[in-house]
Amino acid sequence: MAYFNIDADKQVTYDAIVIGSGISGGWAAKELCEKGLKTLVLERGRIVQHVKDYDTMNDDPWDYELRGALTAAEQKKHHKGGRTGWGSKDTEHLWADDEANPYTEVKPFMWLRAHQMGGRSMLWGKQTYRWSDLDFEANAKDGHGVDWPIRYKDIEPWYTYVEKFAGISGAPLGLPHLPDSHFLPPMDMNCVEKDLKARIEKTFAGRHMIIGRVAHLTEPLNGRGKCQYRNRCSRGCPYGAYFSSNAVTLPAAHATGNMTIRPYSIVQSIIYDDTKGKATGVRIIDSETNEVIEYNAKIIFCNASALSSTQILLNSTSDRHPAGLGNDSGELGHNLMDHTYRVGAIGRVEGHDDSYYKGRRPNGIYIPRYVNLDEATKSDKFLRGWGYQGGAGRGGNPANETSFGASFKDNMLKPGPWEFFITGFAECLPYHSNKVSLDTTSLDKWGQPTLAIDAEWGENELAANRQIQIDAVEMLTAAGVKDVLGFDNQHEMGNGIHEMGTARMGRDPKTSVLNGTNQVHGAANVFVTDGACMTSSSCVNPSLTYMAITARAANHAVSELNKQNL
Repeated sequence: MAYFNIDADKQVTYDAIVIGSGISGGWAAKELCEKGLKTLVLERGRIVQHVKDYDTMNDDPWDYELRGALTAAEQKKHHKGGRTGWGSKDTEHLWADDEANPYTEVKPFMWLRAHQMGGRSMLWGKQTYRWSDLDFEANAKDGHGVDWPIRYKDIEPWYTYVEKFAGISGAPLGLPHLPDSHFLPPMDMNCVEKDLKARIEKTFAGRHMIIGRVAHLTEPLNGRGKCQYRNRCSRGCPYGAYFSSNAVTLPAAHATGNMTIRPYSIVQSIIYDDTKGKATGVRIIDSETNEVIEYNAKIIFCNASALSSTQILLNSTSDRHPAGLGNDSGELGHNLMDHTYRVGAIGRVEGHDDSYYKGRRPNGIYIPRYVNLDEATKSDKFLRGWGYQGGAGRGGNPANETSFGASFKDNMLKPGPWEFFITGFAECLPYHSNKVSLDTTSLDKWGQPTLAIDAEWGENELAANRQIQIDAVEMLTAAGVKDVLGFDNQHEMGNGIHEMGTARMGRDPKTSVLNGTNQVHGAANVFVTDGACMTSSSCVNPSLTYMAITARAANHAVSELNKQNL
């Protein structure tokens, strides 16, 4: 993948334009290119080629002056994203510069962005779970938000399609509310996790503990190597073992000869032709030269990430769409969701002192949702539910501060006690009041309106969090974990880095932005298939669903294009 066509000619008409090259944008590019469409991919940041540009993939902590900590200047550069605690020297260059890319927090909201080829697919946690009709029917059943225009049967074949290409390791469980995927062999739990799995499942009927289902190869696939258990995934994997656009979908798109990718391209707006009744192209600002350039296409896929896609749509005004492209319903920018995070319990595990584990497994355990599944599990405290992620491990054994010499060295080499923790990810309801809007009083360095984010957890999420901690403490205690400590970091929205909604799918153009095939109401040749399209949030990690929805929409787009309906 050494030779990209990055010399996109000005004022050239392509068959398709894809805005963004992250998880969903990479899939859009692959599907459209493989179906024969000459496709322009617009990337806001720089090119990052697989392996070649993974600058820190083999670094160790001692390779950095501050052992991986950010300098004061770097902390200032990431003064918003740094609140999550994710920033370190080995990945600092992959996170967006908060000073150059400001946004307004009407209420505290953590918005982590990644402006380079591959986007956040370079940095994601890779947990991949299918949704079920428990999720797709939730809004219709409890009256929050609007009904999804699709059901599990509509998306099921596309889950299988993307899983076979991406590579998902895991084990079948047979739960109707957490459908099994097309799996590669699962990663193995360590001895403490296996022990606690048996205890938890014996004590709590209906609860299961499984190894995480992850987009990591446990055996070679399509020329990619299997995971080496280095746990340096976020730096870029030279083996291509975990799924990223850089290692998987963009090389496939490139191999067709149909993809042109243009870096440093800030999408200012989608161009809508009132006389033709459809979008005709995309207007960009070259971030290096400030030049404004227009590119034309028959279809446009908006995959800039949930909030960035909505920002583009809001900024795409015309006589037909004065409040933003596809905003006839007034719902564009509303119904922002995330997952609650960092609420759970941790404790010390006795026994297994003579046991350890090999490598650094880039995966943990998962306890699927077990509440509000049916009448027997219904809660009167909150709607919907959560799943737990976590794991067991042994940390270092800090030497006694009074020791020295040989005893000091010996103590440093002894592993510390086993610990086990779980943290819950709870579903967020789609509140109309949780919204984003253009802030025309605060412009970025390119003179464009920035985004104002006004969102907070509702009482339902806070009630779920309280129960998450109670249940976590109860499970660990019953399983024999010692010194159990419940925790709730009470973080703001955005910290889960699963922002969704703001351009939701729906059945009625009066209450939604997109239809059942992800087309913008009022601009049928514009598709939005990233997190912006989500109508509810489930409680599982959403990226696998973005992949499946994108592949499905791309197939529909090409079919309609061939029928000359777009």
